Amino acid sequence: MLEKFERYPLTFGPTAIEKLDRLGKHLGGKVEIYAKREDCNSGLAFGGNKLRKLEYIIPDAIASGADTLVTIGGVQSNHTRMVAAVAAKIGMKCLLVQESWVPHEDVVYDRVGNILLSRILGAEVRLVDEGFDIAVSAIVGEKRFMRSRQGAADLMRYQPGRLFTPNGGLGYVGFAEEVRAQEKQLGLAFDYIVVCTVTGSTHAGMIVGFAEDGRQRNVIGIDASAIPAKTKAQVLSIAQHTAMLVELGTELVEDDVVLLKDYAYPRYGIPSEETKEAIRLCARLEGMITDPVYEGKSMQGMIDLVQKGYFPEGSRVLYAHLGGAPAINGYGYTFRNG
Repeated sequence: MLEKFERYPLTFGPTAIEKLDRLGKHLGGKVEIYAKREDCNSGLAFGGNKLRKLEYIIPDAIASGADTLVTIGGVQSNHTRMVAAVAAKIGMKCLLVQESWVPHEDVVYDRVGNILLSRILGAEVRLVDEGFDIAVSAIVGEKRFMRSRQGAADLMRYQPGRLFTPNGGLGYVGFAEEVRAQEKQLGLAFDYIVVCTVTGSTHAGMIVGFAEDGRQRNVIGIDASAIPAKTKAQVLSIAQHTAMLVELGTELVEDDVVLLKDYAYPRYGIPSEETKEAIRLCARLEGMITDPVYEGKSMQGMIDLVQKGYFPEGSRVLYAHLGGAPAINGYGYTFRNG
């Protein structure tokens, strides 16, 4: 489905799928649990799901003649970290607008993890006092490196350059195609795919990709935004746009977006006690690190769904590990005793 789109390779290639035997047995052994390790997909600053999206956005930025990438995210944004890494890799400057999305009081929150890596990568980081919003994940290519005394938000508003956002879902259409190829190699098929959902393009791309073989409703989104109605609408919008781009030939409707809202509490970026326990359980059984913002919540959701019998006995469940582990460093006090 992606042959006509230009791709700038940023990942190593197909990501590994591993069976989580110990976790599966701990949860009763009635379903088989696998993980697709998107967290190990690149040598660029710890990788993660954002790179699949950027592979289809960066060609346009390069072709435009831009010399600086500008984008927005929270203080511990995986997206901004990966934009900084890609800018370094392709020889562009980078300006990151880091907003106050999470009311987290850890004393080192804005000095470790993702934001630390972004600074090491050479990005200019500007902290601004703006709240959480799922609709601000955009990349701007500036033909000149513009500075503004009024701050980065004003730079974005008055010197917007060119906006590159529409094709981010394509990367996860490719994810689905990759999974199908791996299923043939493994001699099995996955009944369900579990994915964390916030801004929506990862989930949306999967819906489009798995619609090719009628599995779009088997993609189970675990909401971590705590604004699920807005998130679901955005996933559907991105999925419909992506379906049009790839000429899917199938109309996607609201029921194709399966989004479970029970695990995002107490709010975006703040882990519940259950999320913390899921992080510890996964780490201690599989040596696999998940973070308090995204993957910890989707891991909590998958564990709970298995325990509740949501997946029929004998099901094969594929957990999409999207990366984001550097963010856990911002929660040092939370996990000070493990």
